[in-house]
Amino acid sequence: MSISEDAIRLRKMIEHAIEDHHITHAELDTIHSLATADGHIDRHEQALLDQLHQMIEDKSVKLFG
Repeated sequence: MSISEDAIRLRKMIEHAIEDHHITHAELDTIHSLATADGHIDRHEQALLDQLHQMIEDKSVKLFG
């Protein structure tokens, strides 16, 4: 199974948040919108979302206003 174009864009946005060690609520909303844009979250997208949410939870990526 190939990785979708949306999953690639999603990965880039998440990698940017990881590099910065922070993400805004607006960026997180954009990430969620991108993941659900086609009406389906594929397994690659879900893995990326899970990774980001775990990093927010353990505070290695901080969520800001």
